[in-house]
Amino acid sequence: MLTGRRYLLALTAEQEEFAEKIGDACRTVWNTALEQRREYRRRGGFIGYVEQARQMAEAKKDFPWLSEAPSHTLQQTLRDLEKACKTHGTFKVRWRSKHKSAPTFRFPDPKHIAVERISRRWGRVKLPKLGWVRFRWTRPLGGNLRNATVLKDGGRWYISFCVEDGLVASVPNGGPPVGVDRGVAIAVATSDGQMRDRKFVTPGEAARLRRLQQRLDRQKKGSNRRAATRAKFARLNARVRNRRTDFLAWTANQLTRDHGMVVVEDLKIRNMTASAKGSPAEPGTHVRAKGGLNRAILAKGWGGLLFSLEHKARYNGSRIVRVPPAYTSQTCNSCGHCAPENRESQAVFRCRACGHQANADINAACNILAAGLAVTGRGDLAVGRSAKRQPPVTVAA
Repeated sequence: MLTGRRYLLALTAEQEEFAEKIGDACRTVWNTALEQRREYRRRGGFIGYVEQARQMAEAKKDFPWLSEAPSHTLQQTLRDLEKACKTHGTFKVRWRSKHKSAPTFRFPDPKHIAVERISRRWGRVKLPKLGWVRFRWTRPLGGNLRNATVLKDGGRWYISFCVEDGLVASVPNGGPPVGVDRGVAIAVATSDGQMRDRKFVTPGEAARLRRLQQRLDRQKKGSNRRAATRAKFARLNARVRNRRTDFLAWTANQLTRDHGMVVVEDLKIRNMTASAKGSPAEPGTHVRAKGGLNRAILAKGWGGLLFSLEHKARYNGSRIVRVPPAYTSQTCNSCGHCAPENRESQAVFRCRACGHQANADINAACNILAAGLAVTGRGDLAVGRSAKRQPPVTVAA
C-alpha cells in the first residue's frame, strides 16, 4: 500500500529563497494552464497535458525564470491540473493565490531523489537543483520511495515522501460494529455510548486570533507589516490544525482497531458549509447564524475524520460503511418514531411516542449503526436498490 511520511525541513536561507521561486513558478504554470483550459472550453475546444507541456517548453525561451525551476515539478503541476479538471470540472478548479495558497511542488521521479540518515535526529534528502537538504528524522521511511512533495505550512517547510510500504490490507479483525455520529458540540459520539472531543484552540489563542484578525483588517494590503501579521496568523492556525489532525488520527485508529465495521453518515460537507449570503438581488437569511454553524462544522474536522477512518481501516482490518443521513437525529432508536419534536435540544432526545430518553448524539449514532447493519445485511451499499429486491429477469424460451 502507498502511505505518506512527513518531515520538517531545515532549509538554508539560499534554499528557502529558491524554494519560494519554484513555488511561484508552479503557481504561475497552474493559473496560466487553467485559464487556457477554460478559454478553450468557452470556444468549444479542448487542450490537454501533452499540448500544454509542449507549449510550456517553448515558453521557457521567452521566460528564462521558468527554466530555473526543475522541469519535473512544472510538468507534475500540469499533470495535477489535468487530474483536478477531470475529477471536478474545469470551471470548478480553484486558482492558486499568491497570498492564500502555500507554495508546494512535487518531484515525481524517485531516480532523482536520494535519502540518507546522518544521525539519530537528522536525515538529508537530495533534490534536483536544491541539492542536499536536511530534515528532522522522526521515523524511518519504511518502504520504497515513489515521490517527494515540498510544501510550506505555517511559515515552516516540510517534505512529504510517498512510499510503498510493502504491506497488504489487513484481514477483518472480527470486532463488533459501531455507529459514529459527527457533531458540532461533541466531535464524535459512538453507538456504544462513548463521546470523544477536544478543544483545539485555547482561550488565550482565540483572543490572539481575534486581535491578529483585527490588526490584519486595519493594515494596508501589500505592506510589510501586513505580511508579518499574516505570518503570525498562519503559524497560530497551523498549530490548531496540528492538534485537530492528531485528534482525528488518534480517534480513527481507536475506532478501526476495536471495531470490525464503522458506520458513518454520507454527509455532503461542502454543501453543508456553503455560504448563505445569497446575491444582491436575492439576499440570504440568517447569514450570521449560518456562518457560525459553518465555522463550527469545519472546526471539528468532519471530512478529516472520514479520511482518517478510511486510511486506518486498511491497516486495522476494519470496514467503513456510509449510510444516508436523513432523519438520523429525529428518529427514536427504541420505537422508530420520527418527529422533529423528539430532539428537544442539542444534547437531549426524548421520544414523543414511547418516552425513550437518551443523549441526542448517541441516539443518532445508534440509528446510524442500525442503518449500516440493514445495508450490509441486504448486500448493497445504500446506493440504488438492493440486489435481492430487483425485479425478476424473464428469459425467453
